[in-house]
Amino acid sequence: MRSMLIGGIVVLGLCAGPASACTSLIATPGATRDGSVIVTYTCDGEFHPHLEYSPAADHAPDDSVAIRDWGGRIRGWVRQVPHTYAVIGLMNEHQLVIGETTCEGREELVNPDGLLGYWDLMRFALQRAATAREAIEVMTGLVAEYGYRSSAESFSIGDPQEAWIMEMIGPGPGGTGAEWVALRVPDGCIAAYANQSRIGELPRPDPASCRCSPNVVTLAVARGYYDPAAGRPFRFCDAYAPATPVSLRHTEARVWSIFRRAAPSLDLAPDFQRGVPGAPPYPLWIRPDQPLSLPDVFALMRDHYEGTAYDMTRGVDAGPYGSPHRWRPLDWRVDSVAYTWERPISTQQTGYSFVSQSRRWLPDPIGGVFWYGLDDTYTTCYTPLYCGIQGVPPSYARGELGRFTWDSAWWLFNLVSNFADLRFSLMAPEILAVQRDLEGTFLALQPHVEKTAAELSRRDPALLTRYLTDYSLLHAEQVVTRWRELAERLITRYNDGYVQDEQGEPQNVGYPDAWLREVVRARPEAFRSPPGSEAGD
Repeated sequence: MRSMLIGGIVVLGLCAGPASACTSLIATPGATRDGSVIVTYTCDGEFHPHLEYSPAADHAPDDSVAIRDWGGRIRGWVRQVPHTYAVIGLMNEHQLVIGETTCEGREELVNPDGLLGYWDLMRFALQRAATAREAIEVMTGLVAEYGYRSSAESFSIGDPQEAWIMEMIGPGPGGTGAEWVALRVPDGCIAAYANQSRIGELPRPDPASCRCSPNVVTLAVARGYYDPAAGRPFRFCDAYAPATPVSLRHTEARVWSIFRRAAPSLDLAPDFQRGVPGAPPYPLWIRPDQPLSLPDVFALMRDHYEGTAYDMTRGVDAGPYGSPHRWRPLDWRVDSVAYTWERPISTQQTGYSFVSQSRRWLPDPIGGVFWYGLDDTYTTCYTPLYCGIQGVPPSYARGELGRFTWDSAWWLFNLVSNFADLRFSLMAPEILAVQRDLEGTFLALQPHVEKTAAELSRRDPALLTRYLTDYSLLHAEQVVTRWRELAERLITRYNDGYVQDEQGEPQNVGYPDAWLREVVRARPEAFRSPPGSEAGD
């Protein structure tokens, strides 16, 4: 019998195809306030995600899985395993979670003859592995047998005990397998990734902390990417995905901003992310000044470089109302001079994001929480979905990019975010107030929900599953209801350039003084009133 691999692949749930710009943060148990392993992931691109759940299943010995291209054509088959685990989004029933970020790397190493893309590897690992180390074995074993077809990729892999970073790139057309390296993030540290290969020198291979493909150095030598005679140590990122000043500006700036906020004491200079020649690269991981709470991590994923020289909410480019959004393309020219917008962690192009918790002191169905958010991280609401649930909130699995509908959670979050750009500095506080209320309620409820869940875990596992499913799905739909009400309120209050007061009366609010000064500076005579005239409507 042959079966189809569904899940995130069919619905673009793994940030493949139209989306490749993603940001990931990893925090180990010693770096978090409650001892969780936390992995974050923003899937950035213009697409409509569908959250999916795939149940655990047993399979016949002759089962295989179809691998399809984006047009639906079957490219090949992969042997199925006897049993696959349940998966919600990108977390499985054992609290294993996987994020990614595309690094591109050397174009000549893409292998069109390979069968498996990075999204296939993630889905197979979640279905077949119970730990991060097993996930690495599954993913590297599959590419060795079936070939790897994606460009350079970084994977963030966490379980209740530990977290790993793995980077992978193909062997080039006609080659076999892939070249890869996986490093365990030391306990007490955090790491960050943002579309740029970051693993440099390789420590001595050790199954407990460093694993790599057998030919990771020899292929680089054979291809001319690394010369041992030059007297410099081998660095994976320099050999396989060398950075440019432009790529650093769009990628390492996000890493810098996470690190500078988590560990101000390091006083990390912006030089490397600005492409200053000779500037030292940022560490692969750091120790935060204080252990991170879950709200701390939410905040890190909502960054626009606020409080720095690159603050996207300030300046004429932010418009009169301090919008942090910059429309694509990022790179542009005026009078043949090249310019580029900043690329922040929080962006309007985000399809979905998550912040995961994996906790070793709790039973798996309770310990794994997949905090899921749709659209822009700054204006989304992270909703807790326990990894022991069976099903997804209906509105999170509805809709398509080409047609707006009030029944789609993604479209509601997208509507609120886009509408807020009309007067961002005025509307954003209203959005964040609802966000804080909902997320704060979830965080306050969490210990009480889990106390009840732990009791059910001992007495009635089936009832535990129903309890966690009902709690997760009900509250996710309540978030959608609140967001629908928020959208309706914003559209009503901010109408035709007026702002309604508490009595519903439209008020002239006008523009901020700082922006008006910029207008006058640019066109000093264009808007000057005639002598003796009074300001009017």
